[in-house]
Amino acid sequence: MIDKNKELWIDGEKLLHILRDIEYVLISLHKIGSHYAPDLPGKKSEYCAETTKFIDDGEVTGRLAKIRAILSVAFDETRGVDDLTDIERALEGLEFWRPGSAS
Repeated sequence: MIDKNKELWIDGEKLLHILRDIEYVLISLHKIGSHYAPDLPGKKSEYCAETTKFIDDGEVTGRLAKIRAILSVAFDETRGVDDLTDIERALEGLEFWRPGSAS
């Protein structure tokens, strides 16, 4: 990691926006899980449908994309000797969901 990225500054209002979105997603998912927990595994399909509906209707992917953009802009994007930025290097090798994968 380059020295400029060891300590970053992010506007407090932007951080509060990030915290609000994280809280909304986290607590909502918890509430969905808690609501269906007593009836699982019998109502797993309803639980999955409600979770999917929340992700879609609550614009969770859009919220996460905004969070990523706000956090990413704080980093210096200087490329290292490996021709990667610190962010690219940190994300390198992440395994993403694919059909048939467990996660």
